Amino acid sequence: MKENGDYSSIIIERHFNRLRSWINDAKQKGARVIELNPAGEDFSNSKLHRLPPSLILDVNEEMTVMQEEIFGPLLPIKTYDNIEEAVTYVRNHPSPLALYYFGNDLAEERLVLDGTISGGVTINDCLAHASVKSLPFGGIRPSGMGAYQGKTGFLTFSHARSVYRQSRSAQAEHLMRPPFGSQTRAFLLEAITLE
Repeated sequence: MKENGDYSSIIIERHFNRLRSWINDAKQKGARVIELNPAGEDFSNSKLHRLPPSLILDVNEEMTVMQEEIFGPLLPIKTYDNIEEAVTYVRNHPSPLALYYFGNDLAEERLVLDGTISGGVTINDCLAHASVKSLPFGGIRPSGMGAYQGKTGFLTFSHARSVYRQSRSAQAEHLMRPPFGSQTRAFLLEAITLE
């Protein structure tokens, strides 16, 4: 895997070192790290900036890996006893860029969707929502602002500027001042039906 051309590298050395420091931080704070490295390759001196995919077990909120967006092959595992506990956990933390629900219970799925806020959701898969060009992609609150892709992206990144010019007619001024009469009602009804 370490020399496999199909396995991605961490391009920026600073980010590579940051991810390694987060693994060490988690270990020092009591986590168990399981490297998914069946060949037992030594990644410690990887000039290619590759890390083995790793599960991080027994995590707690003090660990940096539980406080930052990872963007690397590290997966902290947070356990729960029931779905309500998991939903409460998500709700009580900054809104994630993506949320993944795995299961076939439609009532439980609805509980997760209604009880959480996230940039996007994929059900029974990972990242797939980002690949569907007709779906908006983007974060909410701390995970980002706005959405892009397709029509949504066009609307997000092009600012439609409103310009209203009031008529110079004295009649226009009288439409907006009391006493309101039939002309004002007719004007407002027409404005409502235009929407």
